[in-house]
Amino acid sequence: MLANALAEAIARATGHAFGATELAPVGGGDIHQAFSIGDGARRYFVKTNHAECLPLFAAEAEALHALDASRSVRVPLPVCQGVAAGQAFLVLEHLDLHGSGDAALLGEQLAQLHRVPHRRFGWSHDNWIGRTPQPNGWQHDWIAFWREQRLGFQLQLAAQNGFGGALQRDGEQLLARLDGLFDGYVPMPSLLHGDLWGGNHGFLAVGTPVVFDPALYVGDRECDLAMSELFGGFAADFYAAYRASWPLDAGYAVRKTLYNLYHILNHANLFGGGYAAQAARMTAALLAHIR
Repeated sequence: MLANALAEAIARATGHAFGATELAPVGGGDIHQAFSIGDGARRYFVKTNHAECLPLFAAEAEALHALDASRSVRVPLPVCQGVAAGQAFLVLEHLDLHGSGDAALLGEQLAQLHRVPHRRFGWSHDNWIGRTPQPNGWQHDWIAFWREQRLGFQLQLAAQNGFGGALQRDGEQLLARLDGLFDGYVPMPSLLHGDLWGGNHGFLAVGTPVVFDPALYVGDRECDLAMSELFGGFAADFYAAYRASWPLDAGYAVRKTLYNLYHILNHANLFGGGYAAQAARMTAALLAHIR
C-alpha cells in the first residue's frame, strides 16, 4: 500500500512514528498526482509520479532547500523523497495556503532573493521546467546563456515537435540578434525561482507569502518578474513593492516578452495547441523592435 510505504518513509526521515490514517487527493497539479497524508496529529503534502520521475523530485527538493537557505522567501520544506509501491514520491511540509495575503511583502522578499550574490549564470546541474529538461551549464555571458540554453534549446525541441515555418525562421534571426535587446543593460547573476507564475505562490492565514514548484537557476532577475506577469499576473502591491526595493531597467518593458517567449515555447512543446502560434507572434514582435 502506498500510504503505508509513505508513512514508513516519513517516520524514517523525521525520527517520529507516523501511522497514516488519511491519504486524500489534492487537485491543481498538471504533471504529478498530489495528496495530503496525515495521522491525526501531523499532516504532509505528497507528490507522486512514475518511478522514473524521481530525479524531478530530487531537483525540486534541492531547489526548495536553496530557496530556504537564501533567507528571503518562504517555501514548503522537503521532508523526504524516494520510490514506494512502484511510484516516485516527494513529501513536503504541509502548508494551508490561501489566495490572498501580503503581496507587498512578497515583492520585497523576491527582490531580496534576487540580491543573493552569484558570479555566473546557470546552476550546478540541469533540472526541469515542467516536464521539459532545462539545461543549466554555467556561463559568464548572459546573452549566450539565454541564446544556447533557453531559447535555442526550446526552438530545437519545437522543430522536433513539428513546429517550423515562421517560428523557426524568425527564431533563428532572433537568436542571432539578441544583443539588440540589451543595449546598455548588463544583468547581474541573481538567484531565481525560475517558474514564478501565479499558480506557484500562495499565502498563509497570517498573510505570509509562500512560493513553491521552482525551476531554480541563476539568471537575470527580470525573468522572474516577466513570468509573474504571464497567465494573469500578481497583485499590484507586489510589483510596487519590488520596484521600490529594486527599480527595473526601462528595457524590461520589451525584454519581458523575450523572457516569456521561453515559457510559451515550453508550453507549445508540452501542450501544443495555440502556444506555437503565440510564440511566433512574440518572436516577430521582438524582431520588429530590434529593427
